Amino acid sequence: MLIKVFSFCKRNNLLLTGGMDRIIRIWNPYIPGKPTGMLKSHLAPVFYLHIAAEEKRIFSMSTDNTVKIWDLENHNCLFTACPKASGIQGELTACHYLSNIKALCVATDSVSLLHLRMRALPEPHLVVSHKEPIVCCRYNKTFGHVVSCSEGSVIKVWDFETGMLLSEFIGAHGNAEITCLTFDSSGRRLVTGGRDGCLRIWNYNNGHCLKTLTQDPSLCHVTVLTDSPYDFHHFWKPQPHWSDDLIRGHKDDILCVVQCPPSLLATSSYDGEIIIWNMISGHMYCKLNTPVLTHPSEDPEDRSVSHLTFLKTRAAKFESKAASLISNGQHIISYCLVKMNGLLMSTMYLYSFQSRGKSQISSMVVTTGDTCAYVADKLGYVYIYDIRDYALEGPEQEPPKNVKFWRAHVNALTSLELIEKEKALLSSSVDCTVRLWSMDGEYIGTFGQSELWDVFTSASWKHPMVPYEILMDPQSMPVHQTLAEDVSSLQIDHMEDDKGIQEKSSAKVGA
Repeated sequence: MLIKVFSFCKRNNLLLTGGMDRIIRIWNPYIPGKPTGMLKSHLAPVFYLHIAAEEKRIFSMSTDNTVKIWDLENHNCLFTACPKASGIQGELTACHYLSNIKALCVATDSVSLLHLRMRALPEPHLVVSHKEPIVCCRYNKTFGHVVSCSEGSVIKVWDFETGMLLSEFIGAHGNAEITCLTFDSSGRRLVTGGRDGCLRIWNYNNGHCLKTLTQDPSLCHVTVLTDSPYDFHHFWKPQPHWSDDLIRGHKDDILCVVQCPPSLLATSSYDGEIIIWNMISGHMYCKLNTPVLTHPSEDPEDRSVSHLTFLKTRAAKFESKAASLISNGQHIISYCLVKMNGLLMSTMYLYSFQSRGKSQISSMVVTTGDTCAYVADKLGYVYIYDIRDYALEGPEQEPPKNVKFWRAHVNALTSLELIEKEKALLSSSVDCTVRLWSMDGEYIGTFGQSELWDVFTSASWKHPMVPYEILMDPQSMPVHQTLAEDVSSLQIDHMEDDKGIQEKSSAKVGA
């Protein structure tokens, strides 16, 4: 163990050390023989440590420019900022925490200032499902359960029909944040992935971890899980790499993987590139949205694609011109996949997403028959689009018809799931809530509320009420047409003048 950095807090009588083994150790100076705790989450040697006693936080930074914030009392990792998110690039040379402005100053090729924004505790009258932001949630049709997980590595199991909390287990991935979850094909096993680079297979009814799959942290930073039609036991050992992936694959972190039976696989990455694969042979069919190299001095645009959805009723018809794959980002982009001379080609159709405040799309899901698309943005709004006959014969001039929209959360949605058999929509958000809606947007309830519901009895739903925090949030107010458009103050003055002239003319005519 080679120690490279330490921090001492006299108020709490704590000593922190970090070094080449990537582990932060917590010591009591009067008991030097053994650490009282260990924080394991960094994937590179620890370069900087600081104890902010007033905020009850620990700040750490590693040589890969990753910043982490820890809870001083329970040692949970509260926040992780990777270099892509923080924009810190270059070789790390120095760090310093500025307590008066609550900011971390980082020196590399340039100086960066990361401000700490303390999240306010939920107000007592507000209902929350977790104490920390929720990463994702899934519905288990085998048992009729809803499983949700939070950044605090807490997993909760809820009864879908009533909203009752059935069980919870904490520290699922130790101090590391859970990034994703799914079920095996039988629905009897829960699989979670975390920032510690591990996959864990659970009997989630009793919280017992059946198996932990580990990988060298240098090979994988973010784990993405998708449902597989095969039993998970066949995948305990990593499969051989695809040659096309090694030679021509993604150059940036992969954010999403989706499958379309029988053999199509689509992956998307942080730089916006999408690749279509033959899942059986590993052969690459085509690349979509390939990023263009920009000058380092230019402002980097967020091109990341974190969600892909196949329109499965169309994807198998390669001779059709219909759009069969959609992706998220600043716009919804739909792609037509066509076979020509035995090769799978693509055509891109772009249409703007009509969201409030030009907010980025965070999640999307389509109905089984590809008739409707449910799209969520980072302001917490959910939009329903009619796509039954949209882009069947090629590009469209207008976006699809917006059937309905409503505000489901006061912050960005992290997942959407349609439960079509029960005609319900499940949503989760970083606002710490998991909510259940009818497919028409009627509010059923929030998991964690004191009053239980009967999902099959509409009289027990919260509808026509809406969550209190949504009702009180200013961004839930209707948008005035003038405010929604990009107009200058000069244009507004002219509009007011024209309106005044029209009023005077009308008065003269009336006289």
